[in-house]
Amino acid sequence: MAVKKAKYSLRSTFIGLSSFQLLAMFRRGMFYTYLSIYMRDFLLLSVTETTLYATLPMIMSVVFQNFVWGPLSDKFQRRRTLIILGEVLAGIGTITVWFVHSIFSSLLLAGYVIIIGLICIEAFWSMSNISWSALISDIYPSKDRSKVMGQLTSVGGFGRIIGISIGGILYNYGYGFRDGPLFFVAALVMFISSIPMIFAPEGGIESEKEKEVVINNNTPQNFNFKTIFIVFIISLTFINFGRNSIATIYSQFLTLETGFSVDSILLSYIANTRSLAVLTIGFLAGTLSKKFGHSRTLVLGVNLAIFALIITGLTDNLILIFVGSFFIGMGEVIIYAASYVIASNLIPSKVRAKLFGVYNMTFFLSWGLACTIISGPIIDILLNSGLEEVLSYQTAFIVGALITGIGLFIFLVLEIWLKPRSLTDKT
Repeated sequence: MAVKKAKYSLRSTFIGLSSFQLLAMFRRGMFYTYLSIYMRDFLLLSVTETTLYATLPMIMSVVFQNFVWGPLSDKFQRRRTLIILGEVLAGIGTITVWFVHSIFSSLLLAGYVIIIGLICIEAFWSMSNISWSALISDIYPSKDRSKVMGQLTSVGGFGRIIGISIGGILYNYGYGFRDGPLFFVAALVMFISSIPMIFAPEGGIESEKEKEVVINNNTPQNFNFKTIFIVFIISLTFINFGRNSIATIYSQFLTLETGFSVDSILLSYIANTRSLAVLTIGFLAGTLSKKFGHSRTLVLGVNLAIFALIITGLTDNLILIFVGSFFIGMGEVIIYAASYVIASNLIPSKVRAKLFGVYNMTFFLSWGLACTIISGPIIDILLNSGLEEVLSYQTAFIVGALITGIGLFIFLVLEIWLKPRSLTDKT
């Protein structure tokens, strides 16, 4: 009877987490897919300036995750409470940003109001992000985390498809950012997404003496896990910075009049091809890790990401853009699920939230900072030197693939160094 109750509890918990993830990705897909285009084409910011809406807020997010919300979450073990509070405050902040930016007649100033506003939002929204990462490890044992993360990512992919589709329709028919519709819907979804979390468990660890999970039961106790974690984070930084260096310029690239010149509807189809890959492959992530091990699964995901960047950067065929988008989604979900489990196995439970802040840093910074220091300057420099628009953007994709390859190389060296104490544990 107790076993059935526990299974029901986990099932109801997963439903709540899935609902939150679906709504969260709906919001992100709808809002951020078109924000870059709005800032570039309507507010007339440079390519590098358009990357700042992701870079500066993500820096703020990382700072607060590592030095504020992570330590507080570990101290009080209040994961769910911080998630709900973060979503509500972010929703209020989103409406405020729209109102303030709409006051300015200067388009340049309006653009920077959005950037500054998102910086302030992330200071509070980051409490939700860090607590979410820790909550999954609190609730589920190591052997189930890859499967659960893959499934949650798939559900998020479905939400993202809906969000991108609705966002494309609104943006195409003039109901975009300036007058507020996309801001309002995004804020509303933030408020709604906090509701499922009310029924989720609070999370936290029962005791600081909880048994810590190690990567491999054959690994000696005195092996330096701290060094492993640091090298792993370095490799993940290169991997994520490389593959996400095109995050904010991807939509701009596809809408270039000298290139594919897609409208917002066709752009939504391309973006949803990526989401479709996340939706379908996410349910297989746990199976891949169980069969091949987390390390080999991560290597597979990285190779898919590299292939996607290369094919997107070299083709002038729209069909291959769809293919590249699908492989971007495949690589994304596999990398996220496999790397999360490796990190969760390395992180001691009593500092789970704090060190997940370090892990999250490789993802959060890559969504903005990588564009600001890599793709944005590359494109602007090449454009100013007289190179064609399309070639300038394509160069950024190839550079992203090379950087991702460096991260893969570092991870493979780590694997060789650890043998027979491998990262490929299938538990």
